[in-house]
Amino acid sequence: MIDKTIALKTQQAIEELYSAKTPIEGITIQKTIPIYKNEGDFTVVVFPFTMFSHKAPEQTGNEIGEYLKKNISEITSFHVVKGFLNLTIDDAYWCRFYQSISHEKTFGFIPEENKASVVIEYSSPNTNKPLHLGHIRNNLLGFSIAEILKACGRKVIKTTLVNDRGIHICKSMVAWQKWGQGETPESSDMKGDHLVGKYYVLFDKHYKDEIKAFVKLGMKEEEAAKQVPLVMEARDMLRKWEAKDKEVIKVWKMMNGWVYKGFDETYQKLGINFDKTIFESDTYLLGKQLVEEGLKNKILIQKADKSIWIDLTAEGLDEKILLRADGTSVYITQDLGTAKLRQDEYNPEKLIYVVGNEQNYHFDVLKLILKKLGYEWSDKIYHLSYGMVELPEGKMKSREGTVVDADELMDEMFDTARQMTEELGKIEDFNSKEAEDLYRKVSLGALKYFMLKVDPAKNMMFNPKESIDFNGNTGPFVQYTYARVQSMIRKSGFKESDKNTFAEINLHPKEKEIIKLLYDFPETIRLAGEKYSPAFIANYAYELAKEFNQYYHEVPIIKETDKNLSAFRIELAYFTGQILKNAFALLGIEMPDKM
Repeated sequence: MIDKTIALKTQQAIEELYSAKTPIEGITIQKTIPIYKNEGDFTVVVFPFTMFSHKAPEQTGNEIGEYLKKNISEITSFHVVKGFLNLTIDDAYWCRFYQSISHEKTFGFIPEENKASVVIEYSSPNTNKPLHLGHIRNNLLGFSIAEILKACGRKVIKTTLVNDRGIHICKSMVAWQKWGQGETPESSDMKGDHLVGKYYVLFDKHYKDEIKAFVKLGMKEEEAAKQVPLVMEARDMLRKWEAKDKEVIKVWKMMNGWVYKGFDETYQKLGINFDKTIFESDTYLLGKQLVEEGLKNKILIQKADKSIWIDLTAEGLDEKILLRADGTSVYITQDLGTAKLRQDEYNPEKLIYVVGNEQNYHFDVLKLILKKLGYEWSDKIYHLSYGMVELPEGKMKSREGTVVDADELMDEMFDTARQMTEELGKIEDFNSKEAEDLYRKVSLGALKYFMLKVDPAKNMMFNPKESIDFNGNTGPFVQYTYARVQSMIRKSGFKESDKNTFAEINLHPKEKEIIKLLYDFPETIRLAGEKYSPAFIANYAYELAKEFNQYYHEVPIIKETDKNLSAFRIELAYFTGQILKNAFALLGIEMPDKM
C-alpha cells in the first residue's frame, strides 16, 4: 500500500537529510482533506520533524517532499501548506491498485488468525420484561463489533448471559400468582416476554401503593420500601428459589419459558444470534463459591448480620456487598462466577462486556474483586461502555411501563418503510412477497444504521422518522445506492467473468476519488475493530455511497460510447456495490437488489 511506502521513505528521508532516526509509528500519514482543488492524495504531518531539521515547517516539508518525489516514482507532485506536506499520486498507480483488488470478494477482510479467542457478551436481558429500545442498541453494537472483529482476523465467541434469577424475577412471579388467575401467553394472545413484563409493572404499581399507605401511618418512605408485605413476599420467594422449593421452581421455569420464546422471536426479527447462551441460574453458585473462598482466605469480610462484603476504600471505591445476610447472592456474585466460567472454558485474549455506561462502576468493582481474589486474568476484561438512547419525552423506565418496546418499534419502522417506499413509487414492479421483503430490509436497515452511525460512547437521540429517509446519512440512502448499482449491472449485461477486460485508461477525477475510498476500506475495518466502533464502518459506507451517486450523475457509465471506458466504469460500479454490501454486512444490514 502506497501510504506504507510513503511512511518508510519519510523515515529514510529524516535519516539522510537530518542524520536523525524516528520510529515509523511517529510518522503520521493521512488522507488529504482538500481545501482547494487538486491538493493531493496523502498528507505527511511535518511539524514533529522540525526538531531534527532545526528549520521552519515549510522548508522542512519542501526538503522531505523533494526527497519523496525523487525516491517514489508514483508521486507526481507535492506542495506544502504550513506544516503539512501534500503528495499527489499518479493515476496509473490507482488503476493498478484497483485491478489488483477487483477480484477480491472480501477485500479488506483478514482470514481468521491462529490466536486466542475474543469473547463478547451482549444483550444479557432480564427475564422479567421484554426487550426495549436500549436493548436494541446493545444487541446491534455487540453483533456488529463481533462481525468487525471477525473481519480483523479474530476468532470471536458471541455470548449472552440471561439474568433469569433474582429479586426482580420474583417480583413478576409474585404478581402473577396474586393477580394472574392462570393467565398464559396462549390465553391472552400475548408474547410471553410481554406478559411477564406486564406483571412486573403491576407489581411496581401495587408496591408503590403499599409504600404510600405505610408512609401515611407514620413510617419513613425508605423504611417502608424495605418492609411492605409485597416486597417481603418477593424476598421470601427468592429464598425459597435458592432453597430449590419445588412449587417456586415450577412457576419460575414456566414463566421463564414464556420469556425465552418471546426473546427468540425478537432476536430472529432483529437478525441477532449468539454462539452460546449462559444462564445466571447456572453461574451464581460458582460466584458464591468464589465468595466463600475469598472469605476463607480473609480477602473478604463477614459482618455481624452474616452478610459478606469486600472493602475497596483503599482503592478509592467503597465497600461492596457480595452475599446478603440471608445468604442470597447479588448481581456481582454471578458476574464473578460467569467471568471465571468463561476464562476456564475459552482462556480468551479479551473478554468484552457490551453494557451501558450506567454500569461503569460495576465493572471497575468486578475487575478489582477478581484481582484481589488472585485472578490476574481480570485484566482481560473490557467494559465496552455505551451511551444511553434518549427520547424527546425523557428516559425510559421498565417498572413504570414507559419503555419503547423492541417488537412494537420494529413493527412501526416496518409500517413507516412501507408508507415511504410506496409514496416514492419504488415498488411498481414488485410482487407482494418482494415488497414485504423490501419493507423489512429498509426498516431494519434504517434502524440499525441510525443506531450504529453514532460513536458508542455517545448518548443518542432516537428519531424513527429521520432514520427512514432515502436522502442524507441514512441506511436507506446507502441501500438505494446499492440497488441502483445492481439495476445498472442488470441493464449492462455485465458478468463477473467480464472483470478486467479493459485497457489502461485516464481516470476521471470522480473515479479516482472512488478508488481512493476503496483503498481506505481495510484501514476503516482495522480502526473499527481497534476502537470497538461500528460508526467507522457506517460513515465510511455513507461516504462511498455519496461519492458514487455524484459519479453516477456526472459521468456516463452504460451510455459511454468508448467501450473500453464503459467496461471499466461498469466494473468499478460492480465492485463499489460489493464493498457497500460487505460494509453493511458488518453492521448486520441486508442489501436489497432492487428498490
